[in-house]
Amino acid sequence: MHRTETHRASTATEVAETAEAVCRAVSTVIAGKDEQVRTAVTVLLAGGHLLLEDVPGVGKTMLAKALAGAIDATVRRVQFTPDLLPSDITGISVFNQENRSFEFRPGAVFTNLVIGDEINRASPKTQSALLEAMEEGQVTTDGVSRPLPRPFMVLATQNPLEMEGTYPLPEAQRDRFMARLSMGYPTADAETAMLAAHGEHRPLRDLSPVTDATTVEQLVESVRHLHAGEAVQRYVVELVRATRTSSGLRLGASPRAGLHLLRAARARAAMSGRDHVLPDDVQQLAVPVLAHRVLPAGGAGGLGGAHGAAVDVIETLLAQVPVVGVTGRRPGSR
Repeated sequence: MHRTETHRASTATEVAETAEAVCRAVSTVIAGKDEQVRTAVTVLLAGGHLLLEDVPGVGKTMLAKALAGAIDATVRRVQFTPDLLPSDITGISVFNQENRSFEFRPGAVFTNLVIGDEINRASPKTQSALLEAMEEGQVTTDGVSRPLPRPFMVLATQNPLEMEGTYPLPEAQRDRFMARLSMGYPTADAETAMLAAHGEHRPLRDLSPVTDATTVEQLVESVRHLHAGEAVQRYVVELVRATRTSSGLRLGASPRAGLHLLRAARARAAMSGRDHVLPDDVQQLAVPVLAHRVLPAGGAGGLGGAHGAAVDVIETLLAQVPVVGVTGRRPGSR
């Protein structure tokens, strides 16, 4: 291999080893949810944000806390409520009587990992306070833009819209989440093991970091440069464009969705120890990356209605959109 190819291969190996360590650590807290844990770590290494949507009590907040606990980084938890203000999230300028000037007091987003608990219980105005932070990694107040720490990730949980006291997330905000996960109920064996384990000790309290923020940010930057061939990029574009012409959808995926899908596929490839992206990586992540961004035709409602219909359409498109010109490995690699 050339020096560049060797570097890419070693980077993929480092990403795979770190991802495996984080997955193992999180799985000590969240048992029986290997794919959900793997997808959450994929989003972390892709530099994205994660939306955890499901009924109360299935471990959404626990997964977010476990992922944060596996990384030696700054963490802030925000409980979203109807009376939460945008300034509680972004920060506010306070007048200092001593020096007769305004001082900025940072809000909850000035951290590496933000755990937004029950995000859809806050008003749309407060929800929108995260838009700039999630897209641009900065917060603008009083005409001054302030960068956020790196890495920066929002791990938000929300209950289905049927639950009392919830507000729907604006489409613009849903589009900023790289992926959406549903925890689902545990199996009978996993639930029995959970009762035994949590009765004796608290797994979250025993969780120790296996990596740090600096390492994660370096890996995120490395993942961005992982090779994705022209054919794979074309496949992502065709898949996203197919959502805009599907009769089963009244709103298709945005160009941002394609960017997020390719970034997530790069992370998944690196987690598998490869220095190049395959169509399989794209296909594995298409549903969690695309389904929450589209709106089904026919007005199906609720968690099992709208989202379930969107998942069905995405899976149909995966079966219909052809993969053309992908040979497998990156040109020049062995």
